[in-house]
Amino acid sequence: MAKVRLFYRRKICYWLIVSVMILMTLNPSLQVIAKESVSDDLTVYTDAGESLELYARSAVLMDGDSGRILFEKNGSDPRPMASTTKIMTCILALESLREHPDQTIEVSDQAASQPKVHLGMQKGEVFYIKDLLYSLMLESHNDSAVAVAEGIAGSVEEFAKEMNAKAAEIGCKNTHFANTTGLTQSGHYSSAYDLYLITREAIKHEDFMTMVNTKSYEIPPTNKTEEERVLHSTNALISNWRLAGYLYSGAQGIKTGSTDAAG
Repeated sequence: MAKVRLFYRRKICYWLIVSVMILMTLNPSLQVIAKESVSDDLTVYTDAGESLELYARSAVLMDGDSGRILFEKNGSDPRPMASTTKIMTCILALESLREHPDQTIEVSDQAASQPKVHLGMQKGEVFYIKDLLYSLMLESHNDSAVAVAEGIAGSVEEFAKEMNAKAAEIGCKNTHFANTTGLTQSGHYSSAYDLYLITREAIKHEDFMTMVNTKSYEIPPTNKTEEERVLHSTNALISNWRLAGYLYSGAQGIKTGSTDAAG
């Protein structure tokens, strides 16, 4: 069957970023060659025509309009998902904000003691949840993820139950949440295909797309600090803040993340 040259377009970039970027380093200027039919035959080429190996243990490349799988490699295998976890954290928070758009939270000891990367919040500090969602999605702060969960559900454990219920509702078969941060923990995993389903749900929210395509954001002073906190996107496809040379004009978010276990 004749091969068709596919360039990274906005309609497939959603699924490419969330399902592949966390697991591999890929220059967005590279071109992808795939068969016309659903296939596991994917070749990545440099501008010089040299082929590169796909090192990701799992990957799914989707057509964002039709949902058609253009490429899949171990797409249903459960894997540690690192900070792509925070996509689901954000979904549930945005659903809560529909009824309580100005909801605030007071930071607990548990939230304030989260390991890096963190915002550096203090116990007793008060934030608008919306501001913490920018912290969550731009710089992937773990303390924000815990504070949001506690503010909405009372505890991380209760919030994780809601995350699992939402995952089942949207059709995830190989996903289980044990926390809201993505830090490595037994019983916390997803698959490349399920991350596609989760992201498809997330982009239904206009505020979510605004957040993941924001390059910088200021959290105003709180009851504990007189200084603004300036956030920057860590997504190299839309911002040069962390890593230069990878900007891609068609990119639309979504979420980066890495741990030793996830890659």
